[in-house]
Amino acid sequence: MIRVLFVTGSLAHGGAEHHAVTLMNRLAERGHECHAVYVKPAADQLGRIRLRGAGTVHCLDARRYFDARALANFAAHVVRVQPEAVVAANPYALMYAWLALRLARLAVPLVSVYHSTRFGGLKEQLKLLIYRLFIWTADCTVFVCRSQKHYCMRRGLFSRRNEIIYNGVDTERFRDTSSPAERGALRASLGLAGDDYVIGSAAALRPEKNHLQLVDAVARLRAKGMRAKALLIGDGPMRGAIEGRARALGIASDVAITGFRQDVRSCIAACDAFVLCSLTEALSLAAIEAMAMGKPVVRAGAQRFSVSGRRYRGGCDPPQASRRPGYPRADGPRGTRVRRDFLHRRQDGGPLRADAARAVRKGIEAGGELMIPAHSPSGPCATRRKTTVASQNPLIQNTESGVT
Repeated sequence: MIRVLFVTGSLAHGGAEHHAVTLMNRLAERGHECHAVYVKPAADQLGRIRLRGAGTVHCLDARRYFDARALANFAAHVVRVQPEAVVAANPYALMYAWLALRLARLAVPLVSVYHSTRFGGLKEQLKLLIYRLFIWTADCTVFVCRSQKHYCMRRGLFSRRNEIIYNGVDTERFRDTSSPAERGALRASLGLAGDDYVIGSAAALRPEKNHLQLVDAVARLRAKGMRAKALLIGDGPMRGAIEGRARALGIASDVAITGFRQDVRSCIAACDAFVLCSLTEALSLAAIEAMAMGKPVVRAGAQRFSVSGRRYRGGCDPPQASRRPGYPRADGPRGTRVRRDFLHRRQDGGPLRADAARAVRKGIEAGGELMIPAHSPSGPCATRRKTTVASQNPLIQNTESGVT
């Protein structure tokens, strides 16, 4: 058994936080003693934490970006817990963890799990100059896909040891088990008709998630006579702007926003297709979850990852995806790579309406790639029935294979 301290910037809704909570829960199930620390008081995912035995959850209640009082609190907590390893989700949490360990005079392995490829404006660049110092001196940085690792290392973001562990989802949990009646009832509760073509997106409503692009695409589809509607699973600071854009385009009733959901599976099941319009992603858990539930996924061409066809559970970086046969690419910046058989099949094996298929293919303005899940339970992925984000942790001796 190992005593591990997990550190996150907060427990707000987000992929890095979701990943950290899932990982600590799985390790706790295996008998490891896990402790959680989050820096800022946002705690939307606090209810998901399932630690056992002596495991603790501790909020530093930081009121500003760098809070000396919170740091002293963290150092005292580290002395009490005496962790054997510390895992920090993203550089902000890493900074607090690194400083707390020095204040506590405790020398234990420090691992950073880096989920982003976002290098924004001047403020973000200045922060990265500081973060590099902590990343360089960490014992290990874990990236979530190969292209992200190469992208970051070329920009000086690396540690003494650098590993790739693909994100993962539990494919037993993320299965579409809803009946047609249940699916119809959920769609009706969201204002969606049975013959609507519902395009879903699961992400916090933040600027970098680029939901406005999906609203614009739905408006264009409806102008062409398609019964397309958007289902945005999440909430956030961009909600007002998204609703305002939908009203301005005359499609306010065609864009449904669910708010934050602890369990997104039923909402994904209500969709006909899933889309990622993010301006930046490393390797999206939301895309993997949707594909595990048998939904075709459209991703914006600006993203730096691809999960294609039958390799969706293990992930596939862009160079490999672009060389796979069966992905013809149209010329020009708005070209779209489409798996041919998608236009003839939907997740249940039945025919997909040609007009809806064309709508999905042409509706995303920036160009992208359709990522097709492996539909058949007897296909090449069937041998890997259950995979989790706890896999391939460098602290756990690589007991399982990692995904996404």
